[in-house]
Amino acid sequence: MLYVVGQVTGMTCLGNIMYVVCGGSSTIRLYNTDTFSPLDVVINVDGMRHPHDIVVCCDDRQLYVVDHEDCIWRVSVDSHTYVKWLRIESMTDVLVVWSLSLMSRRLLVTSSASLHQYNTTDRQLLRVVKMPGYVKHVYRSVETTRGTFIISHNGMSQNMSQDAVSELFRFCRLVKYCIIS
Repeated sequence: MLYVVGQVTGMTCLGNIMYVVCGGSSTIRLYNTDTFSPLDVVINVDGMRHPHDIVVCCDDRQLYVVDHEDCIWRVSVDSHTYVKWLRIESMTDVLVVWSLSLMSRRLLVTSSASLHQYNTTDRQLLRVVKMPGYVKHVYRSVETTRGTFIISHNGMSQNMSQDAVSELFRFCRLVKYCIIS
């Protein structure tokens, strides 16, 4: 059995290595997924203060870590080099980033009221997806292989305090800015 001491705020796997971030820590801890044992190597990201979530891109072997109210870090799993990849204040209408997900070099950044999708090769904003007025908070989102989005959220048109999982946007594939009405 694996035990991680600390408030785990995110984890992701690449091959047989699990990468774990904990709240208030500037390190990314590595674990072997076969033995569930910690590896002797940790990745220290100077300047990272409050990691909130982490994802890995299998194509370019890069980790993306959201530092709660500041930025998204890009960290190489091979060389352990890192860079502040995207500043959160540069995103329109984003107050707090809740989570990240990644599909085919498209990073999906989930904030409480919208989704921002970026190309990981050039940081280009691909689209912004605004939520309907009845959605109070979006917690997590993923892009499907069909190009739609699945969101977990609070607020439905029938009940403003109901939590739900919904699918969005079959029609929004080539549109840069999408709004649900």
